Amino acid sequence: MILKKCAFFIVFLIILLGCSKGDRDSADAVFGSEREAKPYKVSKDLEAIKEDGVLHAITIYNSTSYFLYKGVPMGFEYELLSRLAKNLGLKLKITIAEDIDDLFDMLNNGKGDLIAYGLTITEPRKKLVSFTENHYVTHQALVQRMPNNWRSLPGYKIDKQLISNTLELSNDTVWVRENSSYAERIKNLENEIGADIPVAHINGNVTTDEIIKMVVDGEIERTVADYNIASINKTYYPILNIDTRVSFSQRIAWAVRQNSPELLKAINKWINKEKKSDDYYVIYNKYFKNTRSNRSRIKSDFYSKNSNKISRYDDIIKENASKLGWDWRFLSSQVYQESRFDPTAESWAGATGLIQLMPATAKEVGVSNNYNPEQNIRGGVKYLDRMRDNFEAVEDSIQKVKFTLAAFNCGAGHVYDAMRLAEKHGKNPNIWDENVEEYILKLKDRKYYLDDVVRHGFVRGTEPYNYVRDIFLRYEHYKKFIEE
Repeated sequence: MILKKCAFFIVFLIILLGCSKGDRDSADAVFGSEREAKPYKVSKDLEAIKEDGVLHAITIYNSTSYFLYKGVPMGFEYELLSRLAKNLGLKLKITIAEDIDDLFDMLNNGKGDLIAYGLTITEPRKKLVSFTENHYVTHQALVQRMPNNWRSLPGYKIDKQLISNTLELSNDTVWVRENSSYAERIKNLENEIGADIPVAHINGNVTTDEIIKMVVDGEIERTVADYNIASINKTYYPILNIDTRVSFSQRIAWAVRQNSPELLKAINKWINKEKKSDDYYVIYNKYFKNTRSNRSRIKSDFYSKNSNKISRYDDIIKENASKLGWDWRFLSSQVYQESRFDPTAESWAGATGLIQLMPATAKEVGVSNNYNPEQNIRGGVKYLDRMRDNFEAVEDSIQKVKFTLAAFNCGAGHVYDAMRLAEKHGKNPNIWDENVEEYILKLKDRKYYLDDVVRHGFVRGTEPYNYVRDIFLRYEHYKKFIEE
């Protein structure tokens, strides 16, 4: 019997020591006490990342980290990532983890270089990843529902129906995501109060926002969340009570692989510099403290968590995109680039409407009222089709779209000039990327716009260059959030 007990203890100890892994939701990541740590399958530090030219970041789609609103990618993590990539001189590519429990495996398997998601720094997680300098400090709070008639009740009667002390949790179930920092905190709390706390686990593909909504709807009675996340939710769900603390202050940070010390050093240097700037705190307040803007965003039909809409002109754009054979989300990205979906928009050059047609162009394509969304988009698509006809020699369909956009922006003549310059200097005149785009940029320099092969002279090449890049980049965001 003693030998059996010893053997059981040894097996239990081996299992316990072998456990780890992670997750979160603005600090709700897998804490690693119930998952086995896996060896790194990649070794890629800052030098290799810079050679690729792309910073690959992993995050979660939720109301504070990364989402789409009125056609614009937004989020605390998204905005900071954009600034970090620019600081490092890299392009940014974001991968969304569908299940929060997958974050650490995705990082260590090389599907990203950085977890850009608010992870609570804990000792078990330090065995799996290297944490960056913390972004902010928060604490965990109990999220519970007020009584239905709470507005008409005196305070003491409301308090009687709420859990105001963690000792009271020994009699009430708490719903938390399995393997989250919240679940870890409940386990620690059991030791602190010397009593069992009933816990019901929720799958890792449900975000903290969604779990809080379950409390609001009465599907579950209570959960635990980071206070800043809970506070944002309370602004549009006043029925929530978030006053009961269940933890001390905790540091929230991003994470990199442990074999990426130079990347960690560069990110920490950037964070320390950013936190000395006003912009950093403006971004934080925008997502965690600005209750008015958060409330209007969450209630909007054009918030990607609410619907599959980009703008109020989706139906018009869908109908016309099909005439080009384009994804309607791509045409939406172009329309946003032109007017921010404002049908009354006017440019300094006199272009007007959703897709910004010049008066002469509008007349050519049969538009009598440039401010009419249906006419404007229909005319814009007709003009795009004409521009595309100029590039029959371009065989690759994606490259042809890029030539078409550039011509729409600055005129086909200037694009032809850049094509001739590219060919003259040994580049492929039928490839936009890293070929013709380089020479559209050079057409602002006297040396190039006076070249013998140039027929249309000077053009601010940065405009078509950025125009093409921005539309494609935004389209990548749209594809992540909006179904075709």
